[in-house]
Amino acid sequence: MLKFVALGNQSWSYVSLSIELGLSPSQVHAAVKRSLAAVLAVHVDDKIVPNIRNLEEFLVHGLKYVFVPERGDMTRGMLTGYAGPPLRDLFVSSSEPPPVWPDPEGGVRGIAFSPLYKSAPKAARVDPKLYELLVLVDAIRAGRARERDIASKELRVRLKNYA
Repeated sequence: MLKFVALGNQSWSYVSLSIELGLSPSQVHAAVKRSLAAVLAVHVDDKIVPNIRNLEEFLVHGLKYVFVPERGDMTRGMLTGYAGPPLRDLFVSSSEPPPVWPDPEGGVRGIAFSPLYKSAPKAARVDPKLYELLVLVDAIRAGRARERDIASKELRVRLKNYA
């Protein structure tokens, strides 16, 4: 559903989403069906759209319990959490290595932080808006209290802008 938020009112197809997300069309179709069943998405006229209120509640309050991040060793990857856009400008850099999604094409070394899905770095490179949403979600999943609070507020703003 974060990809739907990133797309805004643009039209989409299962094939186009599969290419942009690095998933198969059947995986995308199954994810949309699960979102509809969980009422994170709804049918409006002939379109499927995110149910912003339910999506916000799940992302802010439930996701951290369902997708517990795994941390690993130093690796090359893409910045996430407090170190990724749009949060990096809001926090003072520390001496500890930043969290990164492991990615051989990434340009930063940091502590491995498991993304929501293994193809997230690829999808984030294709869509900067999606990248920012995923970074906010990661800050909520595993950030300190201040990071979670700021990320939650920023995520709510973006979800309201979609609605």
